Amino acid sequence: MNRFDLAGKVSLVTGAGRGIGRSIALGLAEAGSDLVLSSRSRDELETVADEVRAMGRSALVAPCDVTEAGEVEAAVNQAVEHFGDIHVLINNAGMTVKQPAEHLALADWQRIIDVNLTGVFLMAQAVGRRMLDQGSGSIVNISSIAAETALSGSLAYCASKGGVNMLTKVLAVEWASRGVRVNGLAPAYTETPLVKAITDSKEGFADRVRARTPLGRLARPEEMVGAAIFLASDASTYVTGETLRVDGGWTAYGF
Repeated sequence: MNRFDLAGKVSLVTGAGRGIGRSIALGLAEAGSDLVLSSRSRDELETVADEVRAMGRSALVAPCDVTEAGEVEAAVNQAVEHFGDIHVLINNAGMTVKQPAEHLALADWQRIIDVNLTGVFLMAQAVGRRMLDQGSGSIVNISSIAAETALSGSLAYCASKGGVNMLTKVLAVEWASRGVRVNGLAPAYTETPLVKAITDSKEGFADRVRARTPLGRLARPEEMVGAAIFLASDASTYVTGETLRVDGGWTAYGF
């Protein structure tokens, strides 16, 4: 079990204030990691930081908008100045807008691509440079079942997550020989504020998701923690370029 131990490691988590990002951040702290917490909401991050510190780990709050290269670089520099190194990056920040493709506004398309794909690139590049310099590191990009299966009303989201999967593969191939592993984690519908906004606005949507999912329910955010720790830790030292589905059987389902 020592392979899963993250003691002495520093992990940067984006979108860490709520949902999957918050749960993964707390899980990494439980596994021994110190945390750099990033999102646009400082208040949410401070709450998570207090939870991390209550577990006996150090936490740095480093707010940034992942679509702004300057803010990303500043947050990463802040983390390096505070902790010295970054050993793990969890690229979790994301968003969506539910809209039929023919009515999807260009501004919504661009914002979703900017946050979900360009933001992953910018943060992976900024942190990856430090990891390459130190000759080690693990990057985990949060993808989705939407990268492989078409979700109605989610054109830009599906396109962005498909891009995340390919970005993961290319970075993994380019950086493997220099000690940096890059993998993905793909949840199905999970009980987060983002998904709740969808289920609350669309009558019967949650029931349809449950009926479509072999395990018969939505995921809980904390159910992403085990997979994230596996990919972040020495338990997965020969795994790179993969996207691990944590989807309740969604992508295995036929008829």
